[in-house]
Amino acid sequence: MSPRAAARPGGRSARVQQSVHQAVRDLEEELGRDALTVPLVAARAGVTPSTVYRRWGDLRELLSDVAVERLRPDGAPADHGSLRADLEAWAEQFAEEMSSPAGRAYIRDVLLGDPEQGNAAHCSDYAAEQLKAIGVRAAGRGEAVPDVETLLDVVVSPLMYRILFRPSDLSAAYTDRLVDAVLGRSHPPLPVKS
Repeated sequence: MSPRAAARPGGRSARVQQSVHQAVRDLEEELGRDALTVPLVAARAGVTPSTVYRRWGDLRELLSDVAVERLRPDGAPADHGSLRADLEAWAEQFAEEMSSPAGRAYIRDVLLGDPEQGNAAHCSDYAAEQLKAIGVRAAGRGEAVPDVETLLDVVVSPLMYRILFRPSDLSAAYTDRLVDAVLGRSHPPLPVKS
């Protein structure tokens, strides 16, 4: 794991990151993604291109880093009173946000980054943290809770596949079926769309 991935920056480094990330967001909105270049981003952020290259390496890695920050959850998952209700609500919201055009673009950007930098792992950690919070809350209510890795394998992994490759097949019924599968309730298969 690189030093950048191991710890979040503080002080000047945090200000540079914030400024560069904001420059990327502003320029994407103003000019479109295809117009972005490292020198253009650096000029807007008030840093030298060498600062951007030194920290991120290239534009793809910078876009990946910005996407990771955009995919960070805003807060703890909502409490709906039971593990099933919490997981169903979380999975439906996750599917809705990530399958939006912006969500899918952010996911693609994260995946384009250097796997050694850990951006994809950060996104996985975000989902794991959310699921862990749901599990801790449910365990506190006395509910049996699958481990986080099982939740990632049975709920998040199929969602990510659908989001990336078959987004038109996503629905609340589909996310509820994934939750049912991880919590041990079986159902007949959903009809296949032709």
